[in-house]
Amino acid sequence: MQKFSPSDNLTVGFDIGGTNLRAGVVTAEGEIIDSRSLPTPATGEELDAAILALITELRAEYPVQAVGLAIAGFIDPDRELVRFAPHLPWRDAAVRASLQAHLDIPVVIEHDANSAAWGEWRFGAGRGAHDWVFFAVGTGIGATLMTGDEIFRGAFGTAPEFGHIVVVPGGRECSCGKRGCLERYASGTALPDTVRELRGSYETTLPDNPSGVAIAQAARDGDPLGVAVMEDFARWLGQGLSIVADILDPELIVLGGGVAGDADVYLDTARETMAQSIVGAGHRPLARVATAALGSAAGMIGVADIARQALTRA
Repeated sequence: MQKFSPSDNLTVGFDIGGTNLRAGVVTAEGEIIDSRSLPTPATGEELDAAILALITELRAEYPVQAVGLAIAGFIDPDRELVRFAPHLPWRDAAVRASLQAHLDIPVVIEHDANSAAWGEWRFGAGRGAHDWVFFAVGTGIGATLMTGDEIFRGAFGTAPEFGHIVVVPGGRECSCGKRGCLERYASGTALPDTVRELRGSYETTLPDNPSGVAIAQAARDGDPLGVAVMEDFARWLGQGLSIVADILDPELIVLGGGVAGDADVYLDTARETMAQSIVGAGHRPLARVATAALGSAAGMIGVADIARQALTRA
């Protein structure tokens, strides 16, 4: 095994999800050289203990200099508190300070979409971009706006919530408490709902409760219902991207998240819808739309690099 020294500035990035928490040792070049995972515990105390156990395990083998946690939830602007995470037990929890007190090395916490965006900006599809948006399409929709080397957070740390822009007043119920949010029509969890709504209007071999992966594959295979569902998804996504373009006028939009792997069956239609729906269509430059390069590792790589930046301030 390659030997590392403190001067290599190895850091650990965590991707903390509702089902599993993953930890990766990441080099300054954005390479994951080792990783571990555990099921996500049900209580805050157990979750803290599991994180500390994984870090201790990795520090026994590598000269880890800092730790970053990518979290799907609301984090305060100073990145000290996890205010609320719908799939995690933390509530107004001082996660950063608590972990750092146990570890005595810099610890940072960051929103998972921001972490993935930073990873793509440093090592992936966002390299070289100045004003751009990361649009994570998975179970829901997460997003990040970057200008230069700065992540825009808003006054209270929750911006931008594009997934919860209402596109269908009174539409599908959303877990956020509203109805008709964009992510209820253009996300992985939206796809089965669209299957149920359109079933009976198209021939299909899809089962009653298909996964998003199965729906995308059915579209590739020419299944009429699969094709119709993915076209509906693509049009809604294109509408969402046009809203992003109208509000922010970015040079680049990078699509990440679990659904990004199926871009071959929806991206062309989404781009066309975006181009037709923006203000001044046909008379203004159009943001380039690309797919993420780092896949599911983007959050770990990104937050590990954010933690590395903390070494210069420690």
